[in-house]
Amino acid sequence: MLIVKKFNAYLGLILAVIAAGISPIIKVPLKGNWNLYQTDQRLFLITFAILALTSLCLFVRQLKAFRLLTIVLFIWSLLMATAVYFKSNNYFGSKFFDKVLAKTIHYQWGWIVLLVAVLLLLTSVKRERLTTNS
Repeated sequence: MLIVKKFNAYLGLILAVIAAGISPIIKVPLKGNWNLYQTDQRLFLITFAILALTSLCLFVRQLKAFRLLTIVLFIWSLLMATAVYFKSNNYFGSKFFDKVLAKTIHYQWGWIVLLVAVLLLLTSVKRERLTTNS
């Protein structure tokens, strides 16, 4: 039987929406802080689609699907971090300009919020044995 820790699940969903929506992901010189939408719109839309499905599964109490989608969200956030890293390190296709650009782009605190949110979501569902007193 799957049991959900509602506080962890709700807090994780709220933090994930904040991290993916409005928190700064990278700092670009001359442009300022960019959130996920300004970094890559496809990553933003896919992330919010996964978050929407995860919250739907939580609200309709489909805990197996919720657990699966939290694992998918964890894997997706790892892929998203590597995609942003490689995009910033291979933007122009020239080694000189890419090295200069990679040294000027700094990652912001939005990644930490996303990591905490995903870890809260991963730890929100646990399996427990049903015991009967006979």
